[in-house]
Amino acid sequence: MRTEKDTMGEVKLPDDSYYGVQSKRAFDNFQISNIKIPRPMICSIAMIKRSAAIVNSKLNILDSSIKDSIVRASDEVIQGKFDNQFIVDIYQTGSGTSSNMNANEIIANRACEILKGKKGDKSLVHPNDHVNFGQSSNDVIPTSIHIATTMELVKRLL
Repeated sequence: MRTEKDTMGEVKLPDDSYYGVQSKRAFDNFQISNIKIPRPMICSIAMIKRSAAIVNSKLNILDSSIKDSIVRASDEVIQGKFDNQFIVDIYQTGSGTSSNMNANEIIANRACEILKGKKGDKSLVHPNDHVNFGQSSNDVIPTSIHIATTMELVKRLL
């Protein structure tokens, strides 16, 4: 077990988890339907995180090594390698903040590993300060819905 903390205190997480303290709190607090975020949404959120890292690096406001690790981690999420780490119930409070944070934490923790660090090392890659840089849940979730819908229309209907 590893311990992560936030402003509300410490939370124990399994060593093999890529989600973090925010995702675990949401999982514990919003066990409503046992339905998780669908694969097309996972993919589209990771596409947004990947794109934001590239743009932030081009603007010289995100270190290129952090950008590269976020891009690689996002690519792995897009490929489906971490689907089981998206633990938050699809029915949750707010504007999808818990799902957005779930993605941020998974990508940040995998990016830490890519940089030869350890999961939970927020000084190396931070879920908010690096992965979610320049974004909000009110940006990410509606945009990911549009991207996922378009991908599914092309894949299944057209």
